Amino acid sequence: MLQNDPQDVSHRVQRDIDDSYDEELELELDDRDLDPDTLLPQAGRSDEEKDARRAYFRELFRLQAELVKLQDWVVHTGHRVVILFEGRDAAGKGGVIKRIAQRLNPRVCRVVALPAPNDRERTQWYFQRYVCHLPAAGEIVLFDRSWYNRAGVERVMGFCTDEEYEEFFQTVPGFERMLARSGIQLIKYWFSISDEEQNARFLSRIHDPLKQWKLSPMDLESRRRWEEYTKAKEIMLERTHIPEAPWWVVQGVDKKKARLNCIAHLLAQIPYVEVERPAIALPEREYHEDYVRRPVPAEIIVPEIY
Repeated sequence: MLQNDPQDVSHRVQRDIDDSYDEELELELDDRDLDPDTLLPQAGRSDEEKDARRAYFRELFRLQAELVKLQDWVVHTGHRVVILFEGRDAAGKGGVIKRIAQRLNPRVCRVVALPAPNDRERTQWYFQRYVCHLPAAGEIVLFDRSWYNRAGVERVMGFCTDEEYEEFFQTVPGFERMLARSGIQLIKYWFSISDEEQNARFLSRIHDPLKQWKLSPMDLESRRRWEEYTKAKEIMLERTHIPEAPWWVVQGVDKKKARLNCIAHLLAQIPYVEVERPAIALPEREYHEDYVRRPVPAEIIVPEIY
């Protein structure tokens, strides 16, 4: 049963807000030059919390450096990787996807987050709209939700028939084995959070104007149908956990630990090695006597109001 302890809920919501601040820092910080503890107010943080936060940033940057090495190896070898991220709403899928792709080349590492199918797509083979996003040689594709929508939201919300639901389970193992035979490495993650943690994260989104866009009517309905989603998840994991593409469950109650654990695990699934890069030399800038730079018309210059 969900325990509505006001103090516990308040603590969870505040932790979610703090995580939003840290998210912005992750884009800018270089752990060799800046200490994240100096850039945000530390009032109310224990020494243990400060140490954990410092360790998180340091380890995140280290893992992201490894992801860059992985990317170089994927390009060099022509490897093809598909990574699926599934889980309840607010489970942290988007956060880890953002940190994986954050420092990678978007031409190599692509994020696919498909909307609900349109009228035409609903008449296609179910997997068809996903197939066109599969990687070519030297590419990594991150699916923020995937074909497993049919086993989750479509089942719970009644967007598919019993026949379509059963057909999915009959088809998906063969589909994923076909991907594996074609040379695509498929890695599947389920992000698991508690009832209490999802409740707190939803409250955080409700009270933060910058996060309210993350809450759709479907998300709110999923909160009501927690137990139905649990049953659907259990069936999905049982029926689609195959040797060629097993499921991996990430404990997601602590967002920061979940990100580090997922990235570290991902790196361990791919046999990459560091690829030696050629030395880079900046060429001399050329100058030509007949070149005259034309002035920019004043009317097209953006006003400098800051």
